[in-house]
Amino acid sequence: MTNLTDATIIGLGMPRIPSRRGHLKNNPVPGEKKVLLAAPRGYCAGVDRAVIAVEKALEHYGAPIYVRKQIVHNIHVVTELEALGAIFVEEVDEVPEGSHLVFSAHGVSPAVVNAAADRGLQAIDATCPLVTKVHREAVRFARDDFEILLIGHEGHEEVEGTAGEAPDHVTIVNSPDDVDNIEVKDPDKVVWLSQTTLSVDETMETVRRLRQKFPKLQDPPSDDICYATQNRQVAIKKVARDAELVIVVGSANSSNSVRLVEVALEYGAKAAYRVDYASEVKQEWLDGVATVGVTSGASVPDELVQELLRDLADAGYGTVQEVKTAEEDLVFSLPKELRTGRSGKQDPRALGGRNTPAAADSDCNTK
Repeated sequence: MTNLTDATIIGLGMPRIPSRRGHLKNNPVPGEKKVLLAAPRGYCAGVDRAVIAVEKALEHYGAPIYVRKQIVHNIHVVTELEALGAIFVEEVDEVPEGSHLVFSAHGVSPAVVNAAADRGLQAIDATCPLVTKVHREAVRFARDDFEILLIGHEGHEEVEGTAGEAPDHVTIVNSPDDVDNIEVKDPDKVVWLSQTTLSVDETMETVRRLRQKFPKLQDPPSDDICYATQNRQVAIKKVARDAELVIVVGSANSSNSVRLVEVALEYGAKAAYRVDYASEVKQEWLDGVATVGVTSGASVPDELVQELLRDLADAGYGTVQEVKTAEEDLVFSLPKELRTGRSGKQDPRALGGRNTPAAADSDCNTK
């Protein structure tokens, strides 16, 4: 991507959401058509913080701002940020020396941090604080010479980052079926940690089987699966009981979005699909369906859900009932280097997300 000046950025139009309005027909079905809209859904505090961090870095330092991996796992968010001047790279050696580099919400290993420092990069850490918590747990347990059984998907950026904190002490456990093949040096000093975006039910089944094999298995000090992942799964469980079809808005590389499809099917939905955009919904999915459940992953802006609701309304699903199972009030402050604007004054978004007034200096606040 060509380097962009501030003036060029201001003139850029934002990417449009692909639209096929009218592609869904209002065909008759047995019963009254309606949508059950899960709440909570969409952006979590960690995603909001990470996306704002890239926006603020562009405002503060100008384009280009480099980002290692996707800042969050959502194709629309990444495309929007690219239009503003963000450049996404796979590894730090692709970044020109001395440039600004943002670490994604999924976190990085110490090796990546060191590689960035070796290139003289000005790194901004947008790792979700809940992921950072798991990193600190890994460091602590490794220091105490525990073997760490890290429940998560091998190859996922978050798992790579956490495992990289203590590579000699970590064994990755992909699923309950992996448990039978795990061997440890000392069954009396074993602890489990987990990726933050997993299925709660599958993780607990993995833990149950690990504990059967290692009775002295220790738990992490606090739940590793993040509040947003749990809340979205609880909401879709309630929706799925009454929905013939569930549509999850989210990208294919978003672990928590993919889990929502699986949870919906497990808890009663006759069919469930994941889409990036409303334009991907197929007419045949709606055949004979009176009740459609809708939710979105934790890295999905609500505008994509609203576009889906408009398309469903065109197809006769104009009645929307929100199914709320939790209130979310957790907010995370931005990385310290981004908390002030160009004037040197604190940015209103610095300590609590997009719409929250500035508050006291802290890393985690509740409204």
